[in-house]
Amino acid sequence: MSELRSQPSRQTVAVIGAGISGVCTAAHLLKEGLSVTVFERSSIAGGIWHYDDRVPGDPSYPSNTPSLGDYEVSQRGQFSYVTPPSEQRIETPQNQTFRVEANNYLSDLEAHFSPPGPCYQGLRNNVPTYLMESSLGQWPEGTEPVVGQRDVENYVQGLAEVHDVNNQTLFHTRVDEVKKTQDGSKWELRSVTLEKEELGVRFTERLHLFDRVVVASGHYNMPRIPDITGLKEWKTRFHARIIHSKQYRNPQRYRDQNVVVLGAGVSALDICRELDGVVNKVYQSARGGQFDLPVSLLPSSTRRVPEIASFILDNDERHQHFPEDGQHIPGKIALKDGQVLDKIHHVVMATGYITSYPFLPHLHSDTAPITEPGEYLVVTSDGNMAHNLHKDIFYIPDPTLAFVGVPYHVVTFSLFDFQAQAVARVFTGRAKLPSRKLMRHEYERRVLEKGLGRGFHSLHQEGKELAYVRELVEWVNEGDVHGEGRNDCNMKGHTAEWLAGYYEMKAKTRGLFPGRGIISVAEDTTLRN
Repeated sequence: MSELRSQPSRQTVAVIGAGISGVCTAAHLLKEGLSVTVFERSSIAGGIWHYDDRVPGDPSYPSNTPSLGDYEVSQRGQFSYVTPPSEQRIETPQNQTFRVEANNYLSDLEAHFSPPGPCYQGLRNNVPTYLMESSLGQWPEGTEPVVGQRDVENYVQGLAEVHDVNNQTLFHTRVDEVKKTQDGSKWELRSVTLEKEELGVRFTERLHLFDRVVVASGHYNMPRIPDITGLKEWKTRFHARIIHSKQYRNPQRYRDQNVVVLGAGVSALDICRELDGVVNKVYQSARGGQFDLPVSLLPSSTRRVPEIASFILDNDERHQHFPEDGQHIPGKIALKDGQVLDKIHHVVMATGYITSYPFLPHLHSDTAPITEPGEYLVVTSDGNMAHNLHKDIFYIPDPTLAFVGVPYHVVTFSLFDFQAQAVARVFTGRAKLPSRKLMRHEYERRVLEKGLGRGFHSLHQEGKELAYVRELVEWVNEGDVHGEGRNDCNMKGHTAEWLAGYYEMKAKTRGLFPGRGIISVAEDTTLRN
């Protein structure tokens, strides 16, 4: 399918995810008169800005294949959850239901079904709130430029409430598979809903049909764990002492101890800053990559060290046991420059996330290299990018499938809102996509210009984010067949006030990234959606 023509007003759309990208998308679709159902596996809108004291389970060491995502691999039929002590299966023609007696471990079961996100207690925005704004609503009067996670979460949830997104959302509902029907006319979506009962929980599987689907599930679900010599053995032996940054909540458990933080992005920087003044020593290990944040941003108590070569266990028989509280791990960390770190108590893997859409298995390949996605795959074995998307939004072979929230190194709330507006106008037929041939040509030109990999979706270079939005707005307005050129119907771009704030932020931070054109610390983020 190469073009989307004008469609009846009550086309049905599934939106997967209720973070800022999903809320914006659902709200704009509703404004255009479409029938919208949002699927959110947690209990509340807010995405990664919702704080949960619970931590997600451990990922695989090293990372598993991208197609698995952060879903559990133990299966009961087509369900995926903790193996229960007892269960009762109920079947009806419309759905399948499992009832699970789980009084003693209900919280664990819920966390298993919907892993808590990466939000930690001290999380604050690092792009000013006056830039992190959706066209759907302003921040409350008097909001400071920098606020805590609760204020950001309230903002997202406020948008969801005001624009009736909450009433269209199936909470505690995970999407397990999305695929085309046999005749290709609809999308078939299979979901599983967790419902609490007096003696436990009930899992109900349902099948839904939709005309269109929007994936707004974010970047920050499947942790990336590098394959470093000895790391798996350290994790197996000292499992609670080695975590991914998604599991980090606050600095208190590390008091007076020595911590190694792997990674040099925003999550690593934030954690190093939180540990400052609480722990004894912090070592931040960086590979020297293109997007490493400069060492000048680190607190003086943090020492940046080179990339890790290996994790080494002590051979001393006296140390072949799990260290007690306060004792260091019986081993050493060898760095690639020959240095050795010892007396380490904890390791935090701030090593980012894998691109993964486990509910779209037919668009994944865990064997195809990044250079061979063909014209149909979205994710290859590396999990470093999303392939075959027009403007990082529309799936080129069938643009009734769209993605919102793929770009990074951007002011997320603002840019994702623009993407959501574009999707809504295309799905109602107000804007027309180019032919499949032209979309393919533009995509291949971008591949030649930017190369494949993580940087493909980055808009960090000077002026790239502004140009992306400008081109998106111009294209949408050119094809607005309902607006007929009326200015009041046009999609609006960045305001003069927003641009002034943007340039001011850029001027303040340019010196931190000489020669890179980075606009803000927040644009090199591993935790902003």
